[in-house]
Amino acid sequence: MKYLVFILSLMFLISCDIFNTRDAAEPDEGRSDYLTASEPGILIQNLMNSFSDKDVVNYKNSFVTGFSNKVFSFLPSGTALSTYSNIWPTWDLDSEEEYFNNLKNTAPDDSSVTLKLSLSLESFGIILGDSLKYASEYSINVPQINSDARNYQGNLEFSMTRESGSVWVIYFWKDNAVGNNSSWSDLKGESVN
Repeated sequence: MKYLVFILSLMFLISCDIFNTRDAAEPDEGRSDYLTASEPGILIQNLMNSFSDKDVVNYKNSFVTGFSNKVFSFLPSGTALSTYSNIWPTWDLDSEEEYFNNLKNTAPDDSSVTLKLSLSLESFGIILGDSLKYASEYSINVPQINSDARNYQGNLEFSMTRESGSVWVIYFWKDNAVGNNSSWSDLKGESVN
């Protein structure tokens, strides 16, 4: 009788598949519309797509990673510099990721955050070796779950470089407010405070 109970118990356990492993979860990867930024215009398009897709991985891929001698830095607009003075001294790529994650979580799942730039992607200045400066007006529209969308406007200046000789990334970012409008720096400050 003991053997019968043992065999039935063993058959029961085997039939329940409790010893089978489950499939591994997929890693957090960027969306398929991300292209290697072999040209500055592709970098800017990837940045805009990361907003509409709310894709943190692709957003972070727009910035210097350490494969060059450059270190990322961000210079906020004057108003945001004083309003959120506690966050800027330590602002780095991890701060960028935190702000973008928080931004993504405040927008409804079925909506897109819109980033518009006034300078066309084909209007880049002269590329000097492995660096380029890009300046543009911007507007950002951030839908909210239980309120009206938030809007941000200003001017940005990016300094870009090629990492590993081929991939364009942003290593310096200066933000400027326009009039009394909230700037991109305000959006970052609101998102991490």
